[in-house]
Amino acid sequence: MSTTVQSRIVGTLVAGQILQGLGQGATLAMGAVIANEMAGPSFSGAAATGSTLGAAAASIPLARFARRMGRRPALALGAGLSGVGSVLTVVATGIQVFPLLVLGFALLGVGTAVGLQARFAATDNAEPERRGRDLSLVVWSTTIGAVAGPNLFGPGEGIQLALGLPEHTGSFVIAIAAQFVAVLLYLVALRPDPLDLARGRVVELAPADEGIVRGRTALVFAIAAIAASHAVMVSIMSMTPVHLTTHGASLTVVGFTISLHVAGMFALSPLFGWLSDRWGRIPLILLGQLLLGLAVLTIGFGAENELAVVVALILLGLGWSSATVAGSALVSDLVTGEARLKVQGRTDTIMSLAGASGGALAGPVLALVGYAGLAWVAGVLVVAVVLAASIVGRRVALPR
Repeated sequence: MSTTVQSRIVGTLVAGQILQGLGQGATLAMGAVIANEMAGPSFSGAAATGSTLGAAAASIPLARFARRMGRRPALALGAGLSGVGSVLTVVATGIQVFPLLVLGFALLGVGTAVGLQARFAATDNAEPERRGRDLSLVVWSTTIGAVAGPNLFGPGEGIQLALGLPEHTGSFVIAIAAQFVAVLLYLVALRPDPLDLARGRVVELAPADEGIVRGRTALVFAIAAIAASHAVMVSIMSMTPVHLTTHGASLTVVGFTISLHVAGMFALSPLFGWLSDRWGRIPLILLGQLLLGLAVLTIGFGAENELAVVVALILLGLGWSSATVAGSALVSDLVTGEARLKVQGRTDTIMSLAGASGGALAGPVLALVGYAGLAWVAGVLVVAVVLAASIVGRRVALPR
């Protein structure tokens, strides 16, 4: 396949992720605040929990749909469902129905599943030595929309007042428009379908292992590292707006903090992808744990310092990015053929369930031991991944 076709596919996926990121950014910034005001601090993690559960529920069905119909209709369907989620969020806030709000968050989470599938779609036809780079470019593209999303409070407030909408929902109106434009983009511009192209390529198969090329132990480690890193990130990030607002921070400060965090999640992902192609996947997964560990330490010793929280959230995003990009590239390295879509769907589901668990437990843990205590609890997962990497690295021959 020509590099021109692959570049066009990656470019379309990048554009789609920019649009989808607006919905994710709005959810990150305003979702916890809306849930907190509607149902109290114990349910303030509902935005993160609902979103990640929605992503978990959608990942395998979207992968199966892609397997039957192709990447293009699967990504368009997911983007449309996330747009419906934005609509429900606005409606639920207006009529003050908390279960409907959670459903809206869950459908917004389908947009996250789209982003997860899009990163793998970028690897469908990528050459092995460029796999990490192409994957990371799609991850990076979420930066633009997701960083803008938390800062749409100002413009969104104007829209909110003009349309007579409930408080905090104006940014979701902008997200609605962006998400449905993404639907059209995927349907019209993602041609040829990357999965159709991939099926026409000759690939290395391992029939006895159903396409798993280098062993299940390495694959289990890769998926576990992605899931644990995601759980650490979601649990701390989802409670940060609540922690800041209850300590007197303005919504502008909250939006700025989350924007910097999201920038950390995505902005340097091409660098992490490039490094993982050259240094190896495991070293970059470990670099991610180092950054996550530094975030835990910064919050653990500086939770009451606003600047320390901002720095920690940046480190948290960078650690997530390094571990997720390298872990996802490792999954793509280890699986080929028809097994790839099945494993990718399971990877995304496990990742999202881990994030949902982190978000669900974060609220009660915050209420019990505080923000610093939450960080220390999350740090246990960081230690677990480091220990697992040292064991797997010695026992299994992993691809660089």
